[in-house]
Amino acid sequence: MPHQPVTRHHHPTYRHLFTLPGTRAFTAGNLIARLPAGMLSVSAVVMIAGSRGSYALAGAVTATGLAATALAGPWTARLTDRHGQSRTAVPATAVAVLGSLALVLCVHYDAPDWTLFAAYAATATTPNTGGMSRARWAHLLADDPDFLHTANSFEQAADELCFMLGPALATLLCGTFFPEAGTLTGAVLLLTGMLIFTAQRSTEPPPRPIPKGGSPWRAPGIPALLAGFLATGAVFGSMEVATLAYTNTTGHQAVGGAVLALQAAGSCTAGLLYGRLKPRGPSERLMRCCLLAMSIAMCLPLLAASAFGSLPALAVALLLAGTATAPTMVTAMTLVQHRTPEGRLNEGMSLTVTALLTGIACGSATAGWTTDHTSPTTAFWLPVAAAASALLVAVQARTTP
Repeated sequence: MPHQPVTRHHHPTYRHLFTLPGTRAFTAGNLIARLPAGMLSVSAVVMIAGSRGSYALAGAVTATGLAATALAGPWTARLTDRHGQSRTAVPATAVAVLGSLALVLCVHYDAPDWTLFAAYAATATTPNTGGMSRARWAHLLADDPDFLHTANSFEQAADELCFMLGPALATLLCGTFFPEAGTLTGAVLLLTGMLIFTAQRSTEPPPRPIPKGGSPWRAPGIPALLAGFLATGAVFGSMEVATLAYTNTTGHQAVGGAVLALQAAGSCTAGLLYGRLKPRGPSERLMRCCLLAMSIAMCLPLLAASAFGSLPALAVALLLAGTATAPTMVTAMTLVQHRTPEGRLNEGMSLTVTALLTGIACGSATAGWTTDHTSPTTAFWLPVAAAASALLVAVQARTTP
């Protein structure tokens, strides 16, 4: 049960959301801890490539960390469900921070390459900060779906904001001060934010030493959702690589990151607006509508690159395409909250992150191969295909008894 009743509003707003006791404090801590998610990989690439002169090595190290996170995330989340956020998140964060510090020392003192892989793999214990925050909202707002929809929309907008600001902040720190500045700052923010977040005990979901439900993997509807998250991750990964490759080949390397940030800006804005709406009807139907909109929206960057061949046109297309992603993610996260067995929500949320990360890695690799063997413009077909695949999964799940 939620720890207190929620005052109902016909049209829940973000101001109403943060009148609940304790929500401002845990949100502030979570945002501080979440910002490094968009910083650390970029910081590691800049630091390693600058020191060793190899972007291939830097990319391999960060890819290893991504794979380790995909494997370790659900295990860490399962411990969080069983023992509580405050007992597990801080030790897990401490291990991740030590991994970041070890990476800095290995780079600074020119340690063998294999030590970089080992150090960065240790950061895989970083807790799923967004998932823990969503779990708190689900606990507090279990009896008010409209309020929970608003909270999920805010969380998705916060994700987009962190992934928009994180890389820019990392690049600024590494370029202005010294190559290790981004990684060190990210580690400090992660630990500080997590200490603030976990100190807010009144809003923490109660631990479930013996969860009532079975594994989220086997919960009805969850496998199809994870397949959808996998395809959506491929949308993100392929779009990023295709956009960066396109800006490089057209001689606009310096603005590649800024152009990509427009997609995140569009998604962030759409997420906040979507939270003010009260979508009606079953969440499954809303999900199919959102995926259809995303499939159509992903055609815009392809059209801009192939028909217009213009960077300003691509920038506008990415901004518009981004508006379809946040509503899709919000609706999908709401379905995960509804379908995950009681007492296993952190684990269920972590599985979605694993699916997303796997999809991003596959999408990035496929777009990279396509760019090398054909052209960046051809690679823009991949987000369209991935979004259409996610829609087909949702339609198939509807027809499967």
